[in-house]
Amino acid sequence: MTEDRRNSLTYADAGVDIDAGDALVDRIKPLAKSTARPGAEVALGGFGGAFDLKAAGYEDPILVSGTDGVGTKLRIAIETGIFDTIGIDLVAMCANDVLAQGAEPLFFLDYFATGKLDPARGEAIVAGIAEGCRQSGCALIGGETAEMPGMYAGDDFDLAGFVVGAAERGSLLPRMDDMQAGDVLIGLASSGPHSNGYSLIRKVVEISGLKWTDDAPFAPGESVGQALLTPTRLYIKSCVPLIREGLIKGLAHITGGGLVENPPRMLPDHLGFELDCTSWQRPAVFDWLAQTGGIDESEMRRAFNGGIGMLLAVAAEDAEAIVVALNDAGEDAFICGELTAK
Repeated sequence: MTEDRRNSLTYADAGVDIDAGDALVDRIKPLAKSTARPGAEVALGGFGGAFDLKAAGYEDPILVSGTDGVGTKLRIAIETGIFDTIGIDLVAMCANDVLAQGAEPLFFLDYFATGKLDPARGEAIVAGIAEGCRQSGCALIGGETAEMPGMYAGDDFDLAGFVVGAAERGSLLPRMDDMQAGDVLIGLASSGPHSNGYSLIRKVVEISGLKWTDDAPFAPGESVGQALLTPTRLYIKSCVPLIREGLIKGLAHITGGGLVENPPRMLPDHLGFELDCTSWQRPAVFDWLAQTGGIDESEMRRAFNGGIGMLLAVAAEDAEAIVVALNDAGEDAFICGELTAK
């Protein structure tokens, strides 16, 4: 009897459903194909993804890579069952980072790990990833789906993303040697908290007594869960043309560390910066978080982006024209500060 049971044991008995994995791959093939771009003819199923830099138009490229996740924003997606936007966050956290180095995101890979694979849920997540890739102009050329019973409880899952971008040699950012006191800072509005500070956000929601399905006091017409799952904004298509024209000296992606710790990452040691916080309207979600959680303003500026998702350093004489170009490209752009001598 013992011998028969040993011989009949399958991978499914151990909690891994190979058929579900195959079904998910079939579901996501058209999603990946929708992200094809020059340099990448997307076809999932191989052991690796290829990209042709020459076909993408690069002559002497430098590759820039980045990796990131979504953090505990995933917990809200899991608890609300809203999965179609979290993939946009994944792409944005990676693609906006390589953009800050002056690179155009070219291709993306994802890692999706879960305890129990649900093909429909997996398809919704990858649909968001594909949408993020389309918004940023990069190809989804591969990824990994791992079903790992015993590692993740219940419906828990985790996501990681990997992006590779390119820039022509000599055009990487920041251009610290070109920066000087008096250069202007331009802010690009965020869509909300993006994907940072969500452990604190979830704590404030807990303190408030609100449920994810309750009406959001800071977003009329949306539930708390829907509003807090607003995806991270992607800035690639509006900024890449300006980078190629040589009009941007530096970019700071405002992520963890907020408006305190991220801007200095693009500055030389001899320069500081000043922001005029009256020059833009902070999204209502941040005021609600501060008031409900009793969060000090200094902590707000370290934990959250405060309404600015990307900060640009440009020459003073170019600033107004750049703001117009960014707004024409669909951004909410505004002059919000300047570089200063330390």
